[in-house]
Amino acid sequence: MKLKIIIFLNLVCCTIASATVKPASIFTDHMVLQQKSNVAIWGWAKPSAKVKITTSWNKQNYTVTSDQTGKWKTKISTPSAGGPYDMELNDGEKLVLTDILIGEVWFCGGQSNMEMPLKGFKSQPIIGSNKAILKSANKNIRLYTVPRSSIMERQENSKASLWKLAAPETVSNFSATAYYFGSLLSEMLNVPIGIINDSYGGSTIEAWMSPEDLKPFTEIKIPSKGDSIKEVSRTPTTLYNGMLYPVIGYGIKGAIWYQGESNYERADRYEDLFPTMVASWRKNWDNGEFPFYYAQIAPYNYAQLPPNHIGGKYNSAFLRDAQRKSLTKIPNSGMAVLMDIGEEKSIHPANKRQGGERLAYLALAQTYNIKGFGFASPTYESLIIEKNSAVIKFQNVPNGLTSFGKELSLFEVAGADQKFYPAKATIKGSSVNVSAAEVKVPVAVRYAFKDFVTGDLFGNDGLPVSSFRTDDWNN
Repeated sequence: MKLKIIIFLNLVCCTIASATVKPASIFTDHMVLQQKSNVAIWGWAKPSAKVKITTSWNKQNYTVTSDQTGKWKTKISTPSAGGPYDMELNDGEKLVLTDILIGEVWFCGGQSNMEMPLKGFKSQPIIGSNKAILKSANKNIRLYTVPRSSIMERQENSKASLWKLAAPETVSNFSATAYYFGSLLSEMLNVPIGIINDSYGGSTIEAWMSPEDLKPFTEIKIPSKGDSIKEVSRTPTTLYNGMLYPVIGYGIKGAIWYQGESNYERADRYEDLFPTMVASWRKNWDNGEFPFYYAQIAPYNYAQLPPNHIGGKYNSAFLRDAQRKSLTKIPNSGMAVLMDIGEEKSIHPANKRQGGERLAYLALAQTYNIKGFGFASPTYESLIIEKNSAVIKFQNVPNGLTSFGKELSLFEVAGADQKFYPAKATIKGSSVNVSAAEVKVPVAVRYAFKDFVTGDLFGNDGLPVSSFRTDDWNN
């Protein structure tokens, strides 16, 4: 019996290897295609060859002719969620992709906090991961990881990878944030879920952007063809070239993003880079203004990292603030706040479930229109000065604010001299009253505006308030 199986697998491998028609690496057995869409399919064949694509869900045939380089691309129609189905590609020789599901597909990008697998990094655990891994088997959740690739020239295809069914062995090595996100979507929507992980630890946002995106940012050196890659995850455009460009266009419902730690020293530019990147992705994906949800970086003591900068612009709260402000600059977006789960000595919070599920809350409410639960953190709206105190008003507070019985200790207030003092803060329904004896006429208020801090202000649904500032000072 074993010998028969081995012979069969060898025959299958030989058939695929010898087939002329070749889909892009992201199209494999077990993939999930976005439901009720016209999704792009592309690949290669002989130059000027006719490629026929047949989809088993509707028995429809699509014909496309490859160009002079052999590349072809077309769109196919998908039904409502279901499966499994097959797809046949034929240019005279036949290739069949099997066990295809139709459902909801999400793209997941970023740096190490997105890349971090559910089993954790070495000596950096994830809380509750062992049980989550054990219970992960689910044929309706499919996982795909784009292999790492940092390269100077734009690649037409990504390195080979496979779509895999959720199971302990596959989930343990897959992005924890992305898995928790997809798992909650699967539970609530009851449709197949496809999750694409396209992340690289330590990466800057510039590495995920194209030369065209970066051209307005004249201080950023865009590498030329002959240049060497000095930092594989931090050289502008290189991850875009090797990992993003080859998969742009794959049919997705939306994207989630967890990145920013590697840009904390340049928060002022991140505020412009981030919306530029999102706008570019949407344009190049040709999929409208698809939902884009992102995790705000968690508090952490960045002074531990070489070259050990302390204070001033090196306070990572400035980066968190740039992300907070991006909410108004990126349409159809949402931000998962992680102020309560940061760790002073680890840049990788062990509580990945909170981050992944908070991103899922945003998608379930804003994309899938599930109502009746809290999904977005309260956000700073305005500052009103009343004699010697300041009143901070918030949005997204349908049921008020809370500190869960603890004294608020993270507010600061400053006068015209720009010197901040610890403030007494009191919750008044959906507002917070702030004052300090040292400040007779308040001008500005900051909340949790430190490198490392554990947030103590929440919406009544338990979602933490982001650190924020009412000023635009550089100190």
